[in-house]
Amino acid sequence: MEVLSCDVVVVGSGLAGLRAAVAAAAASEKLSICVVTKVAGPRSHTISAEGGMAAVVHPEKTGDTPHLHAYDTVKGGDFLVDQDAAMLLAQEAPSEALFLYKIGVPWNKDSDGTFSLRLFGGMSKPRTLFVKDKTGFYILTALYKHAKSFSNIAFYEEHLVTKLVVKHNVFYGVTALDMRRGEFKFFKAKAGVIATGGGGRMFKLTTMGYLNTGEVYGFALREGIALKDMEFVQWHPTALVPSGILISEAARAEGAYLVNKYGERFMRRYAPQKMELAPRDVIARAIAMECMSGRGFTWRDGTCYVGLDVRHLDPARVKERLPLLLELSKTYAGVDPFTELIPVAPAVHYFMGGIHTDLYGRVLTVSGEWVRGLWAAGEAAAVSVHGANRLGSNSLAECAVWGRLAGEQAAEYAKGRGEGEADGAVKALVEREENRVFYKLGRKEVGGTSAAAIRSALQNAMHKGAGIIREESALAQALSEVAKLISAFKEVNLHDTGRIYNMELREMVELDGMLLAAHAVLLGAYFRRESRGAHYRVDHPQRDDKTWLKHTLVHKVGEGFGVYYAPVKVDKWPPEVRAY
Repeated sequence: MEVLSCDVVVVGSGLAGLRAAVAAAAASEKLSICVVTKVAGPRSHTISAEGGMAAVVHPEKTGDTPHLHAYDTVKGGDFLVDQDAAMLLAQEAPSEALFLYKIGVPWNKDSDGTFSLRLFGGMSKPRTLFVKDKTGFYILTALYKHAKSFSNIAFYEEHLVTKLVVKHNVFYGVTALDMRRGEFKFFKAKAGVIATGGGGRMFKLTTMGYLNTGEVYGFALREGIALKDMEFVQWHPTALVPSGILISEAARAEGAYLVNKYGERFMRRYAPQKMELAPRDVIARAIAMECMSGRGFTWRDGTCYVGLDVRHLDPARVKERLPLLLELSKTYAGVDPFTELIPVAPAVHYFMGGIHTDLYGRVLTVSGEWVRGLWAAGEAAAVSVHGANRLGSNSLAECAVWGRLAGEQAAEYAKGRGEGEADGAVKALVEREENRVFYKLGRKEVGGTSAAAIRSALQNAMHKGAGIIREESALAQALSEVAKLISAFKEVNLHDTGRIYNMELREMVELDGMLLAAHAVLLGAYFRRESRGAHYRVDHPQRDDKTWLKHTLVHKVGEGFGVYYAPVKVDKWPPEVRAY
């Protein structure tokens, strides 16, 4: 086992992770920053973000304000948003948008030289900056290049983290499997930032890439860290059928319609004021209702879908602003958007919940105690700025803002932390983890349960139990199935016993954390007997502020789980009827 020492270790290399690394590196050239990521190059899921980034950059042009941005965020999140977090997002996002512009992100501009702004769902004013419909690609490319320019940032790509090394609520680093060399490593660090994104691959249909397995949520549970509001999983209304590839909200921001098989713009029934620019949870449920009522189309594989219509839009404008939509539709669905409807259906897109943190991203236990030296940012964290439903384009803003905040704080903490704090007990933890990870490779058994079979069963259970529309019996059944899968996982055998690029071993490590995280999602959904944002219970269809205006906290208790609750920070806007 190789031991590498870092002042700050950042796990993940998307927008949140790279922003944290750059902020930490800029704090002092004497600090060493390690970026540990399971992808190679700028291929983290940020690259798939299409629509844009929310920020109040031209208030004189639009009449927008940070106060209004925060209010839209709180209302969009169905009032489960911590309102101090919403204000912090709105206040800090403009400077982050300008920072990205300075390092090479070519935001679209209007003829007057100001940044072009889109009106996304749930927004009162247009505030989404964008680069065509490939915003994430341009952001990640520019930020990766910028991070590479720092001599004190070292990248460890294709390294799969297997454990957060925590003892007595103090962070000491992470262990990782070097997929290229088949070697086990311990990244000993004074401070750490978790920025590993979401866990869409727990579900059967998702817009997320294959790397978004969410195992670090489970690893956090193992170390006494709480997960917050995991029941709130966003289904994006417009994933391309049958692939599940994202069709950006940018299309609807540019004027695209949603229609059923009768050609009706059915959003009139569900959000007559905002129509196709209602929040994502409202539109995803509307599509589900259209399908349940027999008004949807049916794909060849039986999938019910609706049509996204851009045929009435100016072709030149579509080519200029939505080139990826044209490319994806033709390549993966075989349709020409200028003459045909684009087939779309909801798919899992984003986790509003995540690792429990305070306002500034410090990682917390269920009792609110800080795990010293550890921060989380981006989709991996629950600050909580999105509440029960994230507004489109707030995610890139969140990643940039809290990535920077976490990186700056981690650097400051590392400056004051002494050397040699990883004692013999920590060394024993690391050695035990190496033995655990490689244990299966040395076994001679043949057959047994495969990780792939368990993963498929997990995805089916989550799809049935924790879908767009939920109810108690289905959730109970899914909980039972996942509990059985956790037990079955202990008997998983590997057929590939090599160490270099052992993808079966990688899948096993991922699945180990995914199962625990999925259990947390289901527990939160089972006990929350109301409907709020993305969590819709057909057996409890109303929002219940008297009983349920609170955050769910799940943590490990021995071999089981504990569920606790914490108050939502409401200091500006009391809950109101959420109408669109």
